[in-house]
Amino acid sequence: MNQDRSHVLKLLTVVTESALEARMVRDLERLGAAGYTITNARGRGHRGVREAGWEVERNIRIEVVCDEATARRIAAHLQTHYYDNYAMILLLSDVEVLRPEKFQA
Repeated sequence: MNQDRSHVLKLLTVVTESALEARMVRDLERLGAAGYTITNARGRGHRGVREAGWEVERNIRIEVVCDEATARRIAAHLQTHYYDNYAMILLLSDVEVLRPEKFQA
């Protein structure tokens, strides 16, 4: 790996109810995310088993690679507006990217 070109950014991972997808996309764009990846997710957690069979039971996993300020701004917004009423977890970690220009808004 060419170390001169690597750069450390934050990876914010959101696992939440699929019904929130359109709202999440609007929030991410408004809060400064340059991009995101959304995939279907299933598993078991505090609120029980989440299958992918019925639309209302589906979860999505949203991944955003961005600078720390943007990641924390998005996380704070999601905690304030969604944590009390929706199944949601947030994970924040450091990631090394090789093309940092791809993650700028």
